[in-house]
Amino acid sequence: MTENLKDKRIALLLSGGVDSAVALHELCAQGLQPDCFYIKIGPEEDEEWDCSSEEDMEMATAVAARYHCRLQVVDCHHEYWDKVTRYTMDKVRAGLTPNPDVMCNRLIKFGAFDEKAGHDYDIIATGHYAQTEIIDGKKWLTTSPDPVKDQTDFLAQIEDWQLRKALFPIGHYMKDEVRQIAEREHLVNARRKDSQGICFLGKINYNDYIRRYLGDNPGDVLEWESGRLIGQHRGLWYHTIGQRHGLGFGGGPWFVVKKDMERNVLYVSKGYDPQTAYRDVFGMRDFHFLTEPLEMVDVTFKIRHTPEFHKARLQPAGEGCYTVHSESRIHGVAPGQFCVIYDSDHHRCFGSGEICLTE
Repeated sequence: MTENLKDKRIALLLSGGVDSAVALHELCAQGLQPDCFYIKIGPEEDEEWDCSSEEDMEMATAVAARYHCRLQVVDCHHEYWDKVTRYTMDKVRAGLTPNPDVMCNRLIKFGAFDEKAGHDYDIIATGHYAQTEIIDGKKWLTTSPDPVKDQTDFLAQIEDWQLRKALFPIGHYMKDEVRQIAEREHLVNARRKDSQGICFLGKINYNDYIRRYLGDNPGDVLEWESGRLIGQHRGLWYHTIGQRHGLGFGGGPWFVVKKDMERNVLYVSKGYDPQTAYRDVFGMRDFHFLTEPLEMVDVTFKIRHTPEFHKARLQPAGEGCYTVHSESRIHGVAPGQFCVIYDSDHHRCFGSGEICLTE
């Protein structure tokens, strides 16, 4: 951390996990005393669908008490439904592949929370694996040294004013180092497993959650190359481009290669690695710059949360739109996904846009 935090009002978001706990340790080790907050989020309706965890709260309470910091619960339940869950269902209904965690950071952790806190804090600290750097007088989002845990892709849609407030106290560590610090400091959640999946679902199956709000909409499954009827799907929103598990059709393996929303048809291709599942050129719209608009040509990018970065050239295609020419063919490029753009050294994160495909 290179920012001068003296005399800054700092809010730390404690989740109950080891990452945010070590983030609190790092701040307190500098003699800082942040106010800690546990954000309560979850779906709109019955309690059985609410993923707020009693264990999470217990862990967050214990860690805050260990460092003599006050902990407050901020209820963003309804804001989450109105903004993030609605975004997810609208995208899924349209046949797209949304990323709720990306929008949670922008709309809830650095958005609704800041509003509920009265915009009183100069700094909002989290346990993300990401860094920030001041380059030529401007604050940039930069990658973590841990390529597996790096979470800049989940932060690539936050607003510039949110980035100016953001602080990631553990962003310069590898995950193993964070665990070692937690063990050394005897933190109560030092050996707690990392959470998996989409933040608002908890242990709820994603398809069950979609079925709860959108129901089923059966239609035909056709082989892409021949048009042969393979079977029936229960709803296009249960599938994403590039999917190769859980399709349940005999004679496979099968890959999802296209969703025809107008005809309610799912197209699949057979084989362990069909070329129809790959693309090296695709469109990107509504590009969101993190720090400032700039000319982007030779870049690196990723379309999902993986350690790999891909090289590409960007071609402007109208306001906020680009054509991505990847040096390699990419598996499972799906409309609605975020394409996150970095510099050629995959160090600075420039921002992200939504993938849109053309035939």
